[in-house]
Amino acid sequence: MKADSETEIRTPGFCALCKSRCGAILVTREGRFIGQEPNPDHPTGQSLCIKGRAASEIVYSPQRQLYPLRRTRPKGDADPGWQRITWEEALDRTASELDRIRREAGAEAIAFGLTTPSGTPISDDLRWIERFMNAFGSPNVAYGTEICNWHKDHAHAFTFGRSIASPDFEKSGCIVLWGHNPSATWLDHATAVRSARTRGARLIVIDPRRAGFAMRADQWLRVRPGADGALALGIAGEMIRNGWFDVQFVRDWTNGPLLVRKDTNRFLRAEDLAAPPSGASGDDFVAWDASAGLPVGYSASQRAYLQPVIPELDVSVEFLSPTGASLPCRTAFGLYRDLCNEYPPDRVETIAWVKAAQVTETAKLLFEAGPVSYYAWSGVGQHTNATQTDRAISTLMALTGSFDAPGGNVEYARPPARDVSGGEFLSAAQRAKCIELKRSPLGPGRDRWIGSDVLYEAILHGKPYPIRGLFDFGKNFILSHANGDRGAQALAKLDFHVHTDVVMTPTAGFADIFLPINTPWEREALRVGFEGSQAAQNLVQLRQAVIPSAGESASDGYVVFELAKRLGFGDLFWDGDINAGLNAIIAPLGLTLDDLRAQPGGISVAGEPHYFRYRKEGFKTPTGRIEIFSESFREAGENPLPQFVEPAMSPRRPGNDAFPLVLTSAKVVHYCHSQHRHVPSLRRRSPDPEVSMHPDAAAERGIGEDDWVEIRTQNGRARMRAKFDHSLDRRVVSAQYGWWQGNDELGLPAFDSLADAGANYNRLVSDQHADPISGSIGLRSSVCDIAPIDRA
Repeated sequence: MKADSETEIRTPGFCALCKSRCGAILVTREGRFIGQEPNPDHPTGQSLCIKGRAASEIVYSPQRQLYPLRRTRPKGDADPGWQRITWEEALDRTASELDRIRREAGAEAIAFGLTTPSGTPISDDLRWIERFMNAFGSPNVAYGTEICNWHKDHAHAFTFGRSIASPDFEKSGCIVLWGHNPSATWLDHATAVRSARTRGARLIVIDPRRAGFAMRADQWLRVRPGADGALALGIAGEMIRNGWFDVQFVRDWTNGPLLVRKDTNRFLRAEDLAAPPSGASGDDFVAWDASAGLPVGYSASQRAYLQPVIPELDVSVEFLSPTGASLPCRTAFGLYRDLCNEYPPDRVETIAWVKAAQVTETAKLLFEAGPVSYYAWSGVGQHTNATQTDRAISTLMALTGSFDAPGGNVEYARPPARDVSGGEFLSAAQRAKCIELKRSPLGPGRDRWIGSDVLYEAILHGKPYPIRGLFDFGKNFILSHANGDRGAQALAKLDFHVHTDVVMTPTAGFADIFLPINTPWEREALRVGFEGSQAAQNLVQLRQAVIPSAGESASDGYVVFELAKRLGFGDLFWDGDINAGLNAIIAPLGLTLDDLRAQPGGISVAGEPHYFRYRKEGFKTPTGRIEIFSESFREAGENPLPQFVEPAMSPRRPGNDAFPLVLTSAKVVHYCHSQHRHVPSLRRRSPDPEVSMHPDAAAERGIGEDDWVEIRTQNGRARMRAKFDHSLDRRVVSAQYGWWQGNDELGLPAFDSLADAGANYNRLVSDQHADPISGSIGLRSSVCDIAPIDRA
C-alpha cells in the first residue's frame, strides 16, 4: 500500500471481473474509490481492459442493489413488490425454506445456480460456495460449464488425461487460437500472444469473424460455425498424408498402435486370441511388431509394452479366437487415418467453408513452425457437436508432438494450498442422484453439474424428479442460457428461489429473496495462483478491500458462512470465521493472512513447469496413452473416434430452407456477458445491440447499415441494429447476446428480455437439441433470417 499524498492511496491488487484477473493498482482518494490501473510489477498486470478501467462506475452505479429484499407479489407479476428487510430476516427465511424443502424432498430437490468465475467476480468466493453446496448435499449445480469450460477442461481429458492446460506462449513457435479471441475474453493471453508474435511466433486463428488476432494471423480460417470438427479432421488428414506429423511421438505416446477388433469396435485383448502375445494375458492390449511379424502385448497398468518393440502405427491384421473364429483388426491410428481421409481439403471447403488450399497450408505450418501451443474455448464449446469437436481438435494437436514440451501446452506448478471446496462432504449416493446423469455418464453430471435444459425439465415436469428450490449465485439464466422463455416459466414455478447479485437482473426478478452482493473492491479475496505463466501461478495474493461495502451489501462468502450456521453445519465453516478458513487454505504454504496483508503485492512460491511429465507417469487415461481411439466413448454408446456430426440446426440439414443464414454469436469486448450495459463509459462505446452481416446479404433483404432489424428463428425473435462486416461469409450473421439493461445516465432504454421486440439473443436458440455428451446447446450454430423492422 502506497500513499502518493495525504489523500490518495495506491494499493496493489488484482481485477476480478474475468478470467484474466489482471494485476492492478487500486486507487482511492479521500475514501472514495477512483479506479484501478495496470500494475506492470504483477505477472498479469501489463494491461487493463476498458471494463477494468470502468471499475469505479461499477462501484458507484445507481443500479446497484444495496439491501436485502423479499417479494410481496406473485411470481410473474410485472411488479415483484420488493420490500426491504434486514439481513437477519433474509438469512433466517432462506435457511428455513432450504431446510424445509430438504426435509420434505431431500437436498437434491434444491438446485444451485452458479455464475461463471471466468466472467464475473464470483471467483473471489467460489471455494466457499462450492463447500456450502457440498455440505448442504445437493447433487444439482447449474454451473453453465457445458457452454463454457467443460470441453477444454474435461472433454480434453478423454484424449490427454488432463485439461487443455496452459499454452507456453513464451516458447511457442506456432500459436493456434481456435474459437478463442483473447482480446475480448482474456487480456493476459492477448498480451502474451502479442509478445510471441513480436519475437516471431507464427499464428493460426480459426474464427468465423475476422476479429482480434485474426487480422494479424498467418492463417485465418473462416470456418462455418459448428463445422470445426470437419476442419480439424481435414487438417489432420493432410498432415498424415504428407508425413507432416511427429511419427515417433504418435507411435510411442498415443494408443494409435493398439489393435481394434472389426466385429466389436473394441480394443483387441490378449484373452481374445487363441495364441496371445508372449507375456500377455487377460485384458492386456495387443499391438503389432512389424519387424518381427508378431503381435506384442501392452499393459495399461504398467503403461508399457511387454516386449521391446517398435509398434506399427497403421496395419490391418487377422487373428484366430480361442474358438477358431476369424478376428480381423486394424490399428486405432489406421482407423483415425481412414476417418481423416473422408475429409480431403475439397470436401472440407464444401462443409466448413474454408478454402481447400488453406487446409493444406495450415497443416504444413503446424508441422514446420512448432512447437505448437493452442487454446480453444466457447467458440468451440457452444455447439450441439461440441464434445466430438474437442476430440477432433485434441487428436489433431497430438500429431504435433508438442504435448508437455516447452512451447506446447503445459501444466504450470501451483502452490500446494489446501482444497476447501468440500467434495468429500457429498456422498456417492447423493452424486448418483444428479439429474444430468440421465443424459450421459461421460458428461458434466459426473461432477454434479447440470444443464439449464434438464433443470427446466425437472422444475416444469418433475423429470427425473421435481426440483422445488433454487439458490442462485448471480446466474442470469434468462439472458445467458438458451430458451429464455422456458427459463422464465421454470423460475416462476419454483417453491422457493433465493438470488444473490449486485444488480436486479431479469432472473433475479423471479426470486423470493434477493441478497445484495458487494463489488470486488469492497471485500478481501485470496488468490492462490494466477493462470497464464509459471510466474503467475507461483503468486499468492490477498486483495484488500479498499473501501467499505456500500449500503448493506456483503460478499457471497458472508452469505454461505452465515447460512451454514443456521443450517447446522457451521462447524464445517470454522463457526463463521472466514479468516480462519483462509488461514487453513494457505497453512500448507507456511503463510498466514498477516503475511499476505503485509505484502499486498503478493508472495511468490517456488514452482517450475511440468515439462514431459508423461515420460515418468504416462497419461491418466484408460490405456495410459493419448487416446486417439476412446473405448470409454464406445462403451457409452458414442463414436470412439472424433466423428464429425452436423450441428442440430445446420443449413446442411433438411427442413431449414426458411432460415438461410447461419446464426452465431461472440462476446462483446465492452461487456462481461450480460453485465455492465448500465456503465456509461462502456455503453457509449457500444450503445445498441448489434447483428453483423455481409453487405451483400443485407442488400438482398433491403437492409441498410444501422437499420433496426428483426432476427427470426424457429424459436423466437429479437431486434438489433444491423452492422456491415465485409469479412464475414455472406451466409453467416453474428449477433450480440446479453442485452437487457438500460442506461439512465445516457438516456438509453432497457430491453424486455422476454419480448419479441426485445434484444435477447438467447430467445432465438432452442434448448431442445443438445450435445449428447456435454449437453451443450447450439448458441453459436443455429439458423435464422433477418428482415428490416418496417417490413416485419
